[in-house]
Amino acid sequence: MPQNNRTLKGVLGGLVGLVGLSAVAGVLVTATVTPAIAMTGLAGSAAINLFEELPNDLKPDAPMEPTTIWATRGDGSNVKLASFYDQNRIPVTYEQVAPVLYDAILSSEDKTFYEHGGINIGATAKALIDYAKGTSSRGASTISQQYVKNVLVQRCEKQASPSQEGYAEELAKCWTDATNASGAEGMERKLQEMRYALQIEKEYSKNDILLGYLNLANFGGTTYGIEAAAQYYYGVSAAKLNLNQAATLAGMVQNPNSFRIDIKAGSMTDADGNPINSEADGYAKTLDRRDYVLGRLLADGKITQEQYDTVIAEPITPSIHPATQGCAAAGKNAYFCQYVKSVIQSDEAFGETDQDRRDTLQRGGLDIYTTLNLDLQQTAIETMAENVPARMDGINVGAVGVQLEASTGRILSMSQNTDFSESASATPGSGLSAQVYAADSAHGSANGFNVGSTYKLFTLLDWLEQGHSVNEVLDGRVRTITPFTICGESVPNSTKIENSGNVGGYTGTPMRFTSASLNTGYLAMAQQLDLCDINKMAERLGVKLGNGGSVTEQNFPNNVIGDKAIAPLDMAGAYATVANKGIYCTPRAIDKIVKQDGTEMELPASSCEQVISPEVAATAAFALRGVMNGGTGSSANPYDGTPLIGKTGTHEKTQTMMIESSTKVTTAVWVGNASGNASLRAHGLNNKRFAIAEDMQRTANRAFGGESFPEPDKNLTRQVLKDLPNVVGMKVDEATSTLEKAGFTVTVGAPVDSDQPTDVIAAQSPGAGKVAGGATVTISPSNGQGTTVPDVTGQKANQAQASLAGAGLSNLSWDASCAVPGAEVSGTNPAANTAVNKSASIAITCANGNGNGNGDDD
Repeated sequence: MPQNNRTLKGVLGGLVGLVGLSAVAGVLVTATVTPAIAMTGLAGSAAINLFEELPNDLKPDAPMEPTTIWATRGDGSNVKLASFYDQNRIPVTYEQVAPVLYDAILSSEDKTFYEHGGINIGATAKALIDYAKGTSSRGASTISQQYVKNVLVQRCEKQASPSQEGYAEELAKCWTDATNASGAEGMERKLQEMRYALQIEKEYSKNDILLGYLNLANFGGTTYGIEAAAQYYYGVSAAKLNLNQAATLAGMVQNPNSFRIDIKAGSMTDADGNPINSEADGYAKTLDRRDYVLGRLLADGKITQEQYDTVIAEPITPSIHPATQGCAAAGKNAYFCQYVKSVIQSDEAFGETDQDRRDTLQRGGLDIYTTLNLDLQQTAIETMAENVPARMDGINVGAVGVQLEASTGRILSMSQNTDFSESASATPGSGLSAQVYAADSAHGSANGFNVGSTYKLFTLLDWLEQGHSVNEVLDGRVRTITPFTICGESVPNSTKIENSGNVGGYTGTPMRFTSASLNTGYLAMAQQLDLCDINKMAERLGVKLGNGGSVTEQNFPNNVIGDKAIAPLDMAGAYATVANKGIYCTPRAIDKIVKQDGTEMELPASSCEQVISPEVAATAAFALRGVMNGGTGSSANPYDGTPLIGKTGTHEKTQTMMIESSTKVTTAVWVGNASGNASLRAHGLNNKRFAIAEDMQRTANRAFGGESFPEPDKNLTRQVLKDLPNVVGMKVDEATSTLEKAGFTVTVGAPVDSDQPTDVIAAQSPGAGKVAGGATVTISPSNGQGTTVPDVTGQKANQAQASLAGAGLSNLSWDASCAVPGAEVSGTNPAANTAVNKSASIAITCANGNGNGNGDDD
């Protein structure tokens, strides 16, 4: 059985117990090295000097270990998502290895391990002489020397780059150079092993050296270390290995790739090139090695004859449990895993170069604890599966749901309809994909999707930041809205943009436009802003194009209604900013990184920054609440008592979005064409976003809660009144210009009766005075056929007739009372001073006749 920890001073014994290390080295060189080196012509003193000058400062590097990505349950427990490795190694402590394995290793490899000081003098002398003669490629190395060899092999393997051609050959050469060199080269290696072995025996305990050897040793292929070997070959931990299993693994370390028991077709070939050491021959070569180990255990008294007889009769029966690596092992969590992987591969926190970052992922042995909340994630996975299948005929359907913690930017869930696959069969429409639809091209190979009216958020925010009120009145009717201001310049627009459902539009307020997602209403708002400022607002809230470009590169009216392709995660971050009182937090996927030595590594850079004022955020939230309460997003409201804001988005009937948020958690859902332009409605997908978002937000509300949003700013919700000028009497062009400069929208109505010349405004509605800002004013030009009824009251009939004729009125109707001699006109209908068409009929009544009957004036 292994003994307690013993250092070099406790194990040198008789020959060297009373002398120092330098003397030990001299004795060893004289006794073992000199005869061998002498064969090359060197004298004894030269041999001693050669040995003394060899490096003796070996510092075992941290071995290559898998990096593991973890998620968290609601109760705080961690769950492994995936590992990445070049060498599958699971370090264990001394107590986590079965004693029978230690016995098997020591009996077969170094039975005097706890007695020597790092080298076996007799065996080493023979090996050195064989090396000098070139008659052997292997000497009786101690465990300490083998540990040194493995440290040096590992160091060599670290220099090999998997991304370079010939990687496998490089790895093989590392092993070959360390184990099979001959002649002077082999002697130099053996001497260096001795020198380093003496050093590590001084600095480490025996048990530490033995454990280090077992944690480092290769057991075939990418399986390294005793724990990974036990799990891979037998499906048990190293602590649970039985005698048969321990003897088999101990026998493999001599030549691990030759003695593998996971290659059914055979891990070796005979002289004729035929495969051997296969399942068919019972892994005969490895069986011989196992039986050798069993024999050594029996000879050393570590097992009984009965144990030996029982196990020697047993075959080798591996139970292969392939170690999985990569995000495919994360199942439906794979897309979040892939996002985390992309962060590691792209962020300089994990290395300066691509190769450095790749090595960190595959070799760094990091434990990466992510932000993924498995309770929220489970709901996201289930509702996605219920609503959007991985594939459908006639459409390359895609869907994603992502959730952020508004106050931190932590990504809480990320689900996708497709099945994760990095294989060549993952073609569009197959239901297989490695693209992360939630992310941009840098974090998952997708290029974003048209986000539709969810982009209206940035017009709303810029509107408020410019001091406008959500209760201003604007003309939101369908029309060609022109011009627009683009980066300070007035640019005409010839495109008429329609509303969803062919709604004609109306004069209304941003509050109403937001709730109903009225395109023409938002374009009317944008007309009073600068399109460049709207896109800059999006950029301030962390939004970029899905391909990594800036949303400010192109500025057109269609931007207002969401024609840009953007990652859903970016849009979620923007809405989370509103929910977080104007503070934008960089979306992040990692909470903590623990290095191999147990210390924490610095996280990738992230920040939370006030990018819009709390007043603007609160007022925007006030408008967005209407979307979730009776507006276009109400179908996604779980109505569980948690206050919510939100916005819907549809692009050309091929892409849809639903974004909603409490004060705690923001949910963004996209359903659409991953590629192509098939109709969502034709495939029954146009409203699936609502069901997915509702389910996800309900679970988030249950887990995180949510408070009431802050009250909106009074100034930004004020009723805006403006002075409406009087344009009656002006020509149409002048009147239009006057009203537009005053901030009103103008509509020219049908001509009306007026005695003014044609093209002169005869009437306006509403009339001059204080009116709601942004109101539409209808101006009516004269038709040139109007006149005003003169006041003929008190005139004799013949006088009245002349006055009316002078006003162009000839269609007169006289009451009988006017036939009485001396009668005077008492009134007309229409009344005096009424504007009428010249062809209008005028009814005249009289009174006070004098009886002379001729109707003439006196």
